[in-house]
Amino acid sequence: MALIEILLISVYYGSAIFTVLLISLVIVQKSITTPLPVIKRHKQEKTYLDPNILKNIEFPSIEDEPTVDLSVIVPAYNEEERMPSMLDECLEYLENKTKSENFTYEVIVVSDGSSDGTVALALKYSKRFTVDKVRVLELVENRGKGGAVRLGMLSARGRNLLFADADGATKFSDLDKLFNELAKINKDWKHDAVVIGSRAHLEQEAIATRSAFRTFLMHGFHFLVWLFAVRSLRDTQCGFKLLTRLAAKKLFSIMHVERWAFDVELLYLVERLHIPVREVAVVWHEIEGSKLTPFWSWLQMGIDLFLIWFRYTVGAWQIVHSKPHTE
Repeated sequence: MALIEILLISVYYGSAIFTVLLISLVIVQKSITTPLPVIKRHKQEKTYLDPNILKNIEFPSIEDEPTVDLSVIVPAYNEEERMPSMLDECLEYLENKTKSENFTYEVIVVSDGSSDGTVALALKYSKRFTVDKVRVLELVENRGKGGAVRLGMLSARGRNLLFADADGATKFSDLDKLFNELAKINKDWKHDAVVIGSRAHLEQEAIATRSAFRTFLMHGFHFLVWLFAVRSLRDTQCGFKLLTRLAAKKLFSIMHVERWAFDVELLYLVERLHIPVREVAVVWHEIEGSKLTPFWSWLQMGIDLFLIWFRYTVGAWQIVHSKPHTE
């Protein structure tokens, strides 16, 4: 048999096998997922404790009209050690803002199934500042940073909503930069807009201090983000993102990913829905105690990136405007 015939047969059978595998993958993905997410929320996760009167009170819904200017969502998993400095800086900034202008706020600490003293710590702040300003949403089990942020967003009262990491890696006063950029995009919370903090300007400095392996992983992740999901933004993972209420309601009601790659899905949807988005450089410094293990976490995120692209591409996940469906 001529070499050319062997090659043609190989290509033919290889293409047939690939097609069968692809169709099988599409069928499997459509059978194990739902077009829109079913957001599970335990009964006790629908209320927050007022430590001053020892009474559980029902959280409002993002479907309600806003009653404060800003909601700050702080996802926290075993952050008893790192969170105090973040909350101190955050609340000092917000309190000063209330004194200098007509401004109201709330902070929602979302304990993501913590097993340390995270909840007790957050309740001390709630008692000190009252539940009008600091509330604690305690999740029954760990569901991932994205799941914690989502439930915090769906429970918020703000016209604008920010989620900020509990480690305090981002200088909180840089929120002024995000507000200024938001004002350039639109006039009020009834319009779509997203502004994200970015560490892209710090990339060369980070490369200089990281090992060659970590630098390789970083560049590999950035390439996969660009290939499968987000093309217009340089830093998808900075935990400092500001959204208008309308944008938050649209995005968090249709998002599926609840773990570390949720930022990528969020910004993928921002691009697909043509929501105005801006990237703003912020002051950021690395804080010890990260929950990510470099290789395995980045491998999982790489798999998640492919699945985000694949599931939306084949229609296993759909992009539609929908009210949050909770169970």
